[in-house]
Amino acid sequence: MSFIEIGVDPEVLRGLNELGFETPTPVQEKVIPVLLGGNGDWISLAQTGTGKTAAFGIPLVQKVDTGHKKTQALVLCPTRELCVQVARDIQDFGKYIPNLKTLAVYGGARIDTQIKALRRGVHIIVATPGRLQDLMNRGAADISAISTVVLDEADEMLNMGFQEEISSILAETPVQKSTLLFSATMSREVKTIANKYMNDPREIVVGTRNSGAENVQHHYYMVRAQDRFSALKRIVDLLPEIYGIIFCRTRQETQDVSDKLVQDGYQADALHGDLSQVQRDLVMGKFRRKNLQLLVATDVAARGVDVNDLTHVINYNLPDDLASYTHRSGRTGRAGKTGTSISIIHQREGWRVKTIERNIKKSFKRCQVPSGREICDNQIMHRIDTMVGGNIDHDRIDHLLPALREKLASFDREELIKRFITLESKRFIDYYRYAPDLNVDEKGIDRGQKKRRDAGRRGDRSRAKFTRFHVNVGKNDGMAPERLISIINQGSRNDNIAIGKIQLMRNFCFIEADSKFSDKVMSAFSRQKINGRKVNIEIAENRNEFSGKRVPRKSKAKRSNTYGRRNKGKQAN
Repeated sequence: MSFIEIGVDPEVLRGLNELGFETPTPVQEKVIPVLLGGNGDWISLAQTGTGKTAAFGIPLVQKVDTGHKKTQALVLCPTRELCVQVARDIQDFGKYIPNLKTLAVYGGARIDTQIKALRRGVHIIVATPGRLQDLMNRGAADISAISTVVLDEADEMLNMGFQEEISSILAETPVQKSTLLFSATMSREVKTIANKYMNDPREIVVGTRNSGAENVQHHYYMVRAQDRFSALKRIVDLLPEIYGIIFCRTRQETQDVSDKLVQDGYQADALHGDLSQVQRDLVMGKFRRKNLQLLVATDVAARGVDVNDLTHVINYNLPDDLASYTHRSGRTGRAGKTGTSISIIHQREGWRVKTIERNIKKSFKRCQVPSGREICDNQIMHRIDTMVGGNIDHDRIDHLLPALREKLASFDREELIKRFITLESKRFIDYYRYAPDLNVDEKGIDRGQKKRRDAGRRGDRSRAKFTRFHVNVGKNDGMAPERLISIINQGSRNDNIAIGKIQLMRNFCFIEADSKFSDKVMSAFSRQKINGRKVNIEIAENRNEFSGKRVPRKSKAKRSNTYGRRNKGKQAN
């Protein structure tokens, strides 16, 4: 079926062609004809990414009478990002309709500018509920003559606490109008709004009610709670071409995860409610241009992320409700493409996965957190594929060939390959050299516990005498056993230093290493800076520090004992 067959006018079709629209999606096939056909109230249950903005946006621009300045249509959205995106899309759909005026009104922008635009005349208002109600109270927004209201992502607006504002706004609209409610799920709150403000609404269901997007696979990894970030890094490292969103529960967690990823060299940034509008626009601009590979976001902030080619969505924590999971996973697998929704869970959350499976009628695949070897092998092959498929800058390289041939003449082909791979993949090889197993089984037993205790213990450990060191960085700084061992290996240039017990706290850690190499270990850490501050390391002579028990303190261990006592009992879970 074509857009012409469902009633789209040539002037609107011209704008759609420029945007790359070829044939309508299922939701567009069902919604566009009924909105163009006349009045009536409709509830459309469709997942994010199914093309619903065009489904209501095309009829809106086609039905507008630009000969009148009064506002004729209203679209309510949950967030300013989505509000801006929807307004931009509607303007693009009506690009070739003369004098069409569309305005996005939302908090965080200058209200005086919005008031001036409204007074000049706007045909279609796209608004967040809070800002629109403010403009109505000031007498700047007049919706008394509108003929169509669209509630976009109604379930999300209600989850965000906008029920009072929505009720107040709808009460000011004409009785005779067409109302279209879009929602990914049919929650109790959505039913309440429908019953109160819609007249015998009919349903348009695309796919299965309350189901997940068809093109999305659902995977989960089970780890200990304290290994969540380490598992996230491994998942990302296993997927060199990943372009996705990492969802966190809180603004603080979002910023913390983003900061740690950036510190470790990933192209990442955060999107949450504490950012100004200018900052949010800057982050989203970088993400849409793919200058960022990973966007770490809260559920609310990500509502306006309209990107069709995301490969993955990662749930750093499972959301508290089914609707949020449905919205999250719906960010990928859009526009006919496939995608993957990944959840990182701890051993007490297995039942939540089963609950989501039952509700969205999709099966989750249990995956194993990749080992260091798997990650390194995958990264090496990715680099080889990139090299084979890349172009050669002959002008820059050819004049060096004689000198290069002479310098490399003593190496055979196999030796050259090994040296090239080692150089290209050194960061991953060093980091994951002693990577422990992070997986736990269904009963919550940590399969990698023994390996974690033994991580990095090379050489004849039974003959080694160990020195215990106190280091002023811990889990809150992104530390993990493999990272500590990597610092020692890289700083000392000695892979055979036997490593003993590693004990990670929130803000500091203890690590045992072969006493023969104490100076090298001290030197390796003393050259480091973590999170912008210098790393301090000292020998912890009192071996009861970690237990938190009060013991007689030796004067030369005073600093370490005091720090340990202040953090008594604060070991991270």
